[in-house]
Amino acid sequence: MKHEPYSSRRQALLRRIGDGIAVVPTAPEHIRNRDSHHPYRFDSYFWYLSGFPEPEAVAVFIGGQEPKSILFCREKNEEREVWDGFRYGPEAAREACGFDEAYPFAEFEKRFPDLLANRGSLWHTLGHDAAWDAKIVDGLNEVRAQVRAGKRAPTEIRDLHQELDRMRLVKDAREIGIMRHAAAIASAGHARAMRACRPDMAEYELEAELSYEFRKRGADGHAYAPIVAGGRNACVLHYVENDKLLAANSLVLIDAGCEVGGYASDITRTFPVNGKFGAVQRDVYEIVLAAQQAAIDAIKPGASFIAYHEAALRVLARGMLDLKLLEGNLDGLIENEGYKRFYMHRTGHWLGLDVHDAGEYKSGDEWVTLVPGMTLTVEPGIYIRPGPDVPEHLHGIGVRIEDDVLVTESGREVYTTAPKTVAEIEDVMRDE
Repeated sequence: MKHEPYSSRRQALLRRIGDGIAVVPTAPEHIRNRDSHHPYRFDSYFWYLSGFPEPEAVAVFIGGQEPKSILFCREKNEEREVWDGFRYGPEAAREACGFDEAYPFAEFEKRFPDLLANRGSLWHTLGHDAAWDAKIVDGLNEVRAQVRAGKRAPTEIRDLHQELDRMRLVKDAREIGIMRHAAAIASAGHARAMRACRPDMAEYELEAELSYEFRKRGADGHAYAPIVAGGRNACVLHYVENDKLLAANSLVLIDAGCEVGGYASDITRTFPVNGKFGAVQRDVYEIVLAAQQAAIDAIKPGASFIAYHEAALRVLARGMLDLKLLEGNLDGLIENEGYKRFYMHRTGHWLGLDVHDAGEYKSGDEWVTLVPGMTLTVEPGIYIRPGPDVPEHLHGIGVRIEDDVLVTESGREVYTTAPKTVAEIEDVMRDE
């Protein structure tokens, strides 16, 4: 395991916290049922600073004139390794990850008050994990009880996640490389699903095609619960049952990404189950595709985060008027949000270690300005739920198109390459 880029990130955090102390625990293991666990996934903030993959671990960072980073982790246990696999143990973990010191996880609560004493500030995110909040409060109270011995507790508690969010928002070259790889794998998975799709298949069969391609190409697995939504199911934004049959003349919407090295990809494609768009399906699809292209074109350094949503929104609202879904004038529909009946979400979000990645979207009342290294999704859609005033030929059509985009020095780079135009989709589905 290489120390970089984790060591550099730790040094940046140590400079930021001054004479304070920061505590960053990893995620706990979770029981699925009885003695079976859910697959373990580390906490993103902890991983960002440590690169250490095991549960039962916490990193402590002490600033000041003699800054240092300390890792608490599970002890080496050869008996448990027979059952559960390799464990680093503190000494090997310290060497592998480049921490200054490392101790058994069981010693954290005993050592923490001494580490906490006489620090000016405590950097922790209260409310994120109740169990860790309790450990922090216990440590603070133990230091406060020793005031007559000349010890003092931190007088200020700062939100650590807010500080780390700013760091995580701009990706470094290594992160960009991993995310390109994740996007390439996910793109291949979507192309595979298109080639495999047939009328009367179950949605879960397409999910299986994605899962196979992701794992075959070395991804850790899905980055989130995949959506495979045929027909009217596509009008349910977070549909995850994936258990219905695909009708021949319907569309299927797949929202699925893989995770590689902790980093997510996030792609949505919508395509005809029988391999060829009907005329009405194509009309709706082309509106969403044009909206996505307008949004992508609006992404560049110096642009406001909201600018690409606004660019997509104008195209979508114009399209809703053309389809006779709405009446009125374009500016009025945007101002009164009449479009929200058929398009109710933002055009995208940050992407990284989390699918909805860390980072603020506004600073005060102002939207964040895009800078090189930021990575975001672009995912406009139209979802036409049946209604008495909705043209019947449009009932149940749901279309979303989503790609992952990096802000570059000169504009943007689209990571994801799954077939997207009508011609590309029909060609790949015809080839099988």
